[in-house]
Amino acid sequence: MRLPPRAVLDTNVVLSALIFGTGKLAPLRQAWQAARCRPLVSRATAGELARTLAYPKFRLNEAAQREMLGDYLPYCEAIVIPAKPPKIPPCRDPFDVPFLQLAVAGKAAFLVTGDRDLLSVGGRLSFSPITAAEFLRILPTR
Repeated sequence: MRLPPRAVLDTNVVLSALIFGTGKLAPLRQAWQAARCRPLVSRATAGELARTLAYPKFRLNEAAQREMLGDYLPYCEAIVIPAKPPKIPPCRDPFDVPFLQLAVAGKAAFLVTGDRDLLSVGGRLSFSPITAAEFLRILPTR
């Protein structure tokens, strides 16, 4: 039996899967709930998700925000980023750093993102940055 791929899902990917339940990333939500992938989170990435869910544009009350987090975080593996963070390539956007560090520290196979800066680090690290559509195509169907 093959283990599900370990993946860092960036905040926008997770938000799309959670908030737009019938959208094009709904299958990703189903995949993590069925253990067909193993999302990784760190304190920083989980915190960013929680802060983003509270943005007024999403119109989610506190109960809905907690429900969304409850539909994601229990399926994730928490990774502690070491005091001396892992080496990552230079990054233009400081908000991308926690995702790169998480992918390296958590030994992720994939960093799933739509962010061009993150997609551009391909070939320089031990994981593959790919789009959500590409990730969905390679997930086991079980």
